[in-house]
Amino acid sequence: MEIPAIDQQTWEAARAHQAQLTKPTGALGRLEELACWFAARQGKAVPDLLRPAIVVFAADHGVAREGVSAYPREVTAQMVRNFAAGGAAINVLARRCDAKLSIVDVGVDADLSDVDMLEHAKVRAHGSGNIAREPAMNDAQYWEAVGIGEEMAARAIAAGANLLIAGDMGIGNTTPSAAVICALTGAAPEQVVGRGTGVDDATYGRKLAVVEQALARADGTLSRDVLRELGGLEIAAMAGFYRAAARHGVPVLLDGFISAAAALAALAWDVRVSGWMLASHVSAEAGHRLALRELGLAPLLDFGMRLGEGTGAALAVPLLNAALALHREMATFASAGVSDRA
Repeated sequence: MEIPAIDQQTWEAARAHQAQLTKPTGALGRLEELACWFAARQGKAVPDLLRPAIVVFAADHGVAREGVSAYPREVTAQMVRNFAAGGAAINVLARRCDAKLSIVDVGVDADLSDVDMLEHAKVRAHGSGNIAREPAMNDAQYWEAVGIGEEMAARAIAAGANLLIAGDMGIGNTTPSAAVICALTGAAPEQVVGRGTGVDDATYGRKLAVVEQALARADGTLSRDVLRELGGLEIAAMAGFYRAAARHGVPVLLDGFISAAAALAALAWDVRVSGWMLASHVSAEAGHRLALRELGLAPLLDFGMRLGEGTGAALAVPLLNAALALHREMATFASAGVSDRA
């Protein structure tokens, strides 16, 4: 399936509409550009308000056994149960922005068969491989995880969503994300590896060494296969989710550091995916700003967040809907009987 081109004619029509609203041109700053951005992607000079769908992909990581996280692996499964019960931060924010929330197990190292509010799509029972010593996935597992992301995007769009958000849950997943970002940007690990869940100096040193080891092991891997070698099951699903959204002509709102790694991996398959992406925020993780620059995206928010789950993106949805509401509902100079500038 081809990725559709951005509708530049509608973009210009939206800009013309903005110029007629009862305000000085540019007075609403980036809110005006955001409204036009969505207009060009919806093919409507006055775009619809957003109907977001959030999908959180969860999986464990073999590299967590290298001692790179402040939390034990068991927390992944515990947090999935918390998501299903409605008690996590993303549950709160999804309710606040009226988003449908889905949770997908693509490789959590636990039996979650008793959890009803969960998409059971486990690709590999114990999570991804330890990237310091082996590929994260074999080829079949890689494309199966990508396909799960694509399917979840298609289902959300069929249900009426016109904005897609992918969240993540996986203890240790900032380590493979850092490795993916380094491999795809050429950045040094010292520029990208961060503190994740708040690790101490000793753990940070191990994390940095593990990323260096993983990069050395996977040296020479083609960009389209970097995610298979260095990523994780949930990151692969997120990349598939992003590519499918672009193929269906539906924008995605990126979340944090893990989201940026998945986005870069999706661009390694097809650079046109980037035209359908917005960055919600820049996180406190060291390499996130670097990854966003590589993606050519400017974040909407900078709140020092580093939670993941899709929380930064969910937080930005009301801001985006405010931009669209202003574009839709403000009077024009003609309709209000207000004189335009001389």
